[in-house]
Order: sequence, then C-alpha cells, then structure tokens
Amino acid sequence: MTRVRGNDYRVLDVPDLGTWTPRMSVSVIVPAYGGQDKLDLVLEALRSQSYPAHLVEVVVVDNGSAPPLRVPSWVKLVVCESPGRAAARNAGLAVASGEVIHWLDSDVVLTPRAIEAHMRWHHQAPYLVVTGYIRFTSAPVPARLPDDLESAFEPAEPHAWIVELVERTDGLTANPSRPFSLHVGGATSVNAALVAAAGPMDEELVLGQDTEMGYRLAQAGAVFVPEPQARAYHLGPTMRMRDKAPIDRVSHATVADRVPAYRWLRSHPGRQWKVPLVEAVVRADEGGYEDVRATVDALLAGTVPDVSVTLVGPWEGLERDRRAPLRDPALDLVLLQGHYAHEGRVRLAVTDETDPAVPYVLRLPAGWTPAEDSLARLLDLAKDEGQGLVNVLLSESGGQVVTARLERTAAFARARVVLEPGEELDDAVDAVFGVRWVEGETHGFARQPRVPLGRRGAYRARSEAQAEAAKLRAEVERLRGQVDRWREESGKWRRSTVELRREVGTLRRQLAAAGRVQQGLRAALTASVKRALKRKV
Repeated sequence: MTRVRGNDYRVLDVPDLGTWTPRMSVSVIVPAYGGQDKLDLVLEALRSQSYPAHLVEVVVVDNGSAPPLRVPSWVKLVVCESPGRAAARNAGLAVASGEVIHWLDSDVVLTPRAIEAHMRWHHQAPYLVVTGYIRFTSAPVPARLPDDLESAFEPAEPHAWIVELVERTDGLTANPSRPFSLHVGGATSVNAALVAAAGPMDEELVLGQDTEMGYRLAQAGAVFVPEPQARAYHLGPTMRMRDKAPIDRVSHATVADRVPAYRWLRSHPGRQWKVPLVEAVVRADEGGYEDVRATVDALLAGTVPDVSVTLVGPWEGLERDRRAPLRDPALDLVLLQGHYAHEGRVRLAVTDETDPAVPYVLRLPAGWTPAEDSLARLLDLAKDEGQGLVNVLLSESGGQVVTARLERTAAFARARVVLEPGEELDDAVDAVFGVRWVEGETHGFARQPRVPLGRRGAYRARSEAQAEAAKLRAEVERLRGQVDRWREESGKWRRSTVELRREVGTLRRQLAAAGRVQQGLRAALTASVKRALKRKV
C-alpha cells in the first residue's frame, strides 16, 4: 500500500479520467428538505455520471418535507423525522452499502465526470477524503438538466475560501495546520471504513457539523485531497455566503469545544474543554504517591492549560482497609484516588486507551516532572516539523532506557492502516509523519519533584514571556528599520560616488582635450614664428 507522508497525496499514482477500470462501489447520500425542483436536477445529474451505474447507490433522505419528496425507482428513499442535516446524513449513512460515502447536498448539480474524478483517488488508498470544486450560480433553476451545464450556469462564483486554502498550502501538501477544513458536506467523498472509524456526524451541534466531522476524520488518519476535475454547481448561494458573521458566531460557540486545532477560539487561560489539546497518561501503579503526584501536579501547572491527565491503575478492585489504613498494601493508590477524585482534569482509568479525538497524547513515567514550558516546547516541535512522534530520552544507564513520548493521534491512526505484518508501529509512524528524538534534560524534564508555579503563576509567567517576546520582536523590527535606512543611505553614497567618478572622468577627458588643443596651438604658434623669421631673413 502506498504511504502518504503528512498530507502530500502527490505520491499516489492517480489515472486519467476515462483510462481506468472502476471496481469500488459508492453510496451518494443526499439529505433534502423541500426543493423538489432542485432535487430533480441533482438526481438527473447523478443518473448521467460516467462512473458505472451498477456501482453507484443513491440515497435520498427526506428530512420532513411537506409534501413528501418524490424520487425515481432507482433511488433509495429514507424518511428522517429528526430535523437537521447531521441527523439526515446519519440516517442515510445507516442504510448505505457502498465502499465509499459521497456526501451531496440536494441543491448541488454534479458535472458528468465528477464521481469518477472522486473515485479514481479512492482506488489508490483507503484513507482519503476527496472534495470537489463547487461554483455558486445565480441562474434560474431550469425545468430539465441542461446538456451544457457551463453554458446554463455560468457566470458563477467559486468556493472562495476553499480556493484560497488550497492555493495558500500548495494544494494542502505543505504541512497545513487544518487540512480537515476541506471536508464540506456539499460534495465530499470518504472511504466508508474511515467514516466508521471516525464515527457519524455530531447531531448535538447546531452548525459546523461538516468541520467537526472533518476533524475526526483527520484524527482517524485521513489524507485530504482537493480534486479540481470533480466540478459541481450549487443552485443559488449558501446560507454561509448570505450570513457569514452570524453563522460563525453560532458554530464557533460549540465547535471550539470539540476541535482543539482552533486555538484562537480557546483564548481563556484556564478553562476546560470537551476535547483537550493533550491527554497525558501516567501509570499510577508504577510509582508511589509522591512520585505520581509530582508528575501530575507539574503537568497541571504548566503553560499549556489545555491538558487532561489519565491516571492508569487497578481502581475498580481497590478496597480501603479502614481498620488498619497505614498497613494497606494499596495505600498509595488509595491516596491518589482520594487526592484527585474531584480534580476535573484528572481521570482514573484501568487501561491506557485514550480519546481518539484528542490530537496529542503524552506518555510520561511517574516521578519525572516537566518544567512549566516543557510540554509547550514539545508541541511546537511536533507541529512545526509535522512529526508523528517525539521521543524524549529521560535517562539511560545499565542498558535501561527511560523515555517519555508525545504521540500525534492522527499519525498513529494512519500508521495502523498501512502497517505491514511484523512491522513496528513506530516505524510506520516514521514513514507517514516522522519520528524525532530529543534530550529530556534540555527540554526541562527532571527526576526530582518540582514546586509547581500554579495556574495563576504559570499564566503570569507565560504572559510575561509573551510580553518580553513581543518587546524583542518590536526591537528586531526597529533594528531592521535602521538596517533598511542604512542600506538606503549606503545606496545613496554609492550612487553619489558613481556620479562623482563620472564627473571626474568627464573633467579628465575635458582636461586632456584642452591639453591637446594647447599643444596644437603651441605647435601652430611655433610654426608661424618660424615662417615669419624665414621671411625676414
């Protein structure tokens, strides 16, 4: 299986349209609420696709239309009484049988080769999300599907923010921070196994369901592909184009809780979120109370407040010895359980399984304490270099190596998909994202307990550091301005020098010419004197 590193899908050998043999089936799920005239055109366009009809399943979900929607006999009709696109899409997903799921809105008309353009990618790898290019037309809705869609629907507006995203990130290949933003429900296809791994759409969200599901697909290991040959026309503007500001206000209020990648929406220095940026895993049964507490408290007091801690231990079978508590063999676990029972950012678990929606997992041995900015530095390293795993060498003696690990969840999910029999998982992670080793001491990890700053102190220290960094940046800009002025002045001096050299050259040439004239006059005068003397003689 071909391995894509990061989101650079260009390594896949995708055939040209019309030059290959399809074999995978696709289910096109069309949620609809009213709009029978537009739906009829959408279905006509689906019937006219170049992709083999026996491999295409069309599922229309009537989301409470009155009167009920009408569909041809070759279309599977599902009725969903629960309002909302997420509920309707999930109802269609429940009955879909295709190997690929193609989301399609009921007012988006596909060009004849659109599905083929999508599916040629899915035949190359099982972890792709492919999005077509939609253009928004204001042309009147025709009674029948036009033979020439371009003539009928142009001029039309492009999906501007998608075009800008793709162009800014070299087609989403240049280590983009949020490639999942490409997942829009209007015309996107996803491998069905990837959808099953990520889970259905979140019906609790008011808006932003497409983005949130795109994030979970990324967490499941997805590679996002923009496909310009999968073209479509949206009949009329979208709700977002009409009311962007109020829509952003509503979607950001709830999406921020579920998508840690939207850092600017998480500006509060200390509050908790449904999906944290980092989940730290510490084994409570591999260290004493003091060691475990030192590690957990240091993590909670760091400059990355968007972190939760999972303490792994045999909590279910824990029974307190109330008659002789000091002789209880599980006393340290009892103390940890009591100490963190009411700390909202600490979870007691019996396994080290983590939430697949959390983008980063830090696995840290008990007794090792990070400095206030250790986790922030590791995160910067992983994000800036696109690494899937950052190994932290804590100690090495007598053949024993102690490490901490910062794991990118998406990288490990992708690695499990492409893992070969007998291959180490870390090696597969290295192939699809990259693995980096760093020294624990240089990144602030220590064996002895620390006295944590506390959340207020950590925030104050971070604020002071940010203020100092801003001051240094301003100083750098000031010095750059001086350098620019000096360069400009130096350029003036160089130009003046050149002009002076030219003037000196001109004067030298004039002086030489004057000398030649003087010599000529002297020679002429001498000749005249000689002639005069000869005449007198």
